[in-house]
Parts: sequence; structure tokens; C-alpha cells
Amino acid sequence: MPRPRKMRSCRRYRADRIYKPHGVPLRHLETVDISLDQFEVLRLCDVERLDQADAGERMGISRGTVQRLLYEARQKMVEAILHQRAIAVRLRESEDCRVGLYPHHRRCRKRRHGL
Repeated sequence: MPRPRKMRSCRRYRADRIYKPHGVPLRHLETVDISLDQFEVLRLCDVERLDQADAGERMGISRGTVQRLLYEARQKMVEAILHQRAIAVRLRESEDCRVGLYPHHRRCRKRRHGL
């Protein structure tokens, strides 16, 4: 029996997002789905410029899992761009993702406001 999946801490978003080539109706495009945890790893590593170990610490997963998610997400993004497909980021909550602020954000906010 495989071990249970670890809970992953991800940022909260309001709705799913879809990115598509300009000028082509969505109904004429194939869609590539990217999960919430893959999107979060992309954001942490590529936008916030964290290394994989720090991103894994923030999400509560191992560096190896971050590496795998990052590889899969980048592969899907490049495939969608090369083959003119829409990219759908599925941001709905799932049973393996704790959505909301990271624990360290709460501590920082309390210190700044003197709480």
C-alpha cells in the first residue's frame, strides 16, 4: 500500500484561470491542465526565485517532490505554447492542498503589527 500524500500549502486564488493564444476562441483549442500545486511551485521557483529546498519547505513537501512538480509544470507549459493549446490552471481546493497563507506569513504579520 502506498504511503498517504502529504498535505501541501498553497496560496488562495479566487477562481480557475485559463491562458490561451490571442485571437483564437477557446472552443477551438485543446486544453492542458495544470494543478494548483504545480502552479504554486512555478510561482515560488520562477517568480519568487526560491530554490527548490526553500519552496519545498514553504509548501510542506520534499525538495524531490518540488523538482518533479516543477518539471511536469514546465513541460506542460512549453507543450501548450508550442502546440497552441490553452493552459487551464485548476485552482479549486483539493483534499491534498491546504489553501491559504503559509504559516510563516502569519508570524511575520503578527510581528509587524505588534500582536
